[in-house]
Amino acid sequence: MSGSQMRVRGLAAGYHGFEVIKGLDLDVLPGITVVLGPNGAGKTTLLKSLAGLLPRAGEASLDGVALPSGQATTCVRSGLALVAEGRQLFPQMSVTENLELGAWLAPARLRGERLARAFDDFPRLKERAGQLAGTMSGGEQQMVAVARAMMSGPRFLMLDEPSLGLAPRMVDELLAIVRRIAGQGVTVLMVEQNVRKALQTADRGYVLERGRIVAAGDARTLLHSDVIRQAYLGVA
Repeated sequence: MSGSQMRVRGLAAGYHGFEVIKGLDLDVLPGITVVLGPNGAGKTTLLKSLAGLLPRAGEASLDGVALPSGQATTCVRSGLALVAEGRQLFPQMSVTENLELGAWLAPARLRGERLARAFDDFPRLKERAGQLAGTMSGGEQQMVAVARAMMSGPRFLMLDEPSLGLAPRMVDELLAIVRRIAGQGVTVLMVEQNVRKALQTADRGYVLERGRIVAAGDARTLLHSDVIRQAYLGVA
């Protein structure tokens, strides 16, 4: 499978001098990698530190090129995009306007092409191009958030809790879109609370607890492992 690869070694990050993640090693290969774990495990901290939104220690590289710490714009230019938890759209702006903001670093000649591509990939958004983002359903807003991230032309897409608060049917639709994005050669790193759906969608998985990796492997193997089944799926 074509796509970018990320290598993380000895990553440490946190808030106000408190380390949430400690000495974390991670390899993200082409396809979809999911990070699972309880609340407070450090999942969001991991994504924010890789996206340049939090300072970090340790090494992180994308396709062999080092990613600087705490430099979000440089990370976007390097091909990273983050869809943050809570979508963070501009509710009083239209779907089209929100999408166009995702291409703010792209040359003007590419913006129109990417908008057309986004509407091809997300037909529902094309139908609602002029609608205010704040008047859309949660699932539609999440689609806008993912499409906006894709407007930057990323090689590496990070998703923080994309299914949070969505109806089951919309979760399936959204994860199918994520699978399609990965199939187009964009590597996906996803944090997700819906353990069963995430492992059914992903290729590989990591389990994070208290800032450390406690399990890793093929997604289907993890799905059927006793550790995952007892801790996260409620199977004795």
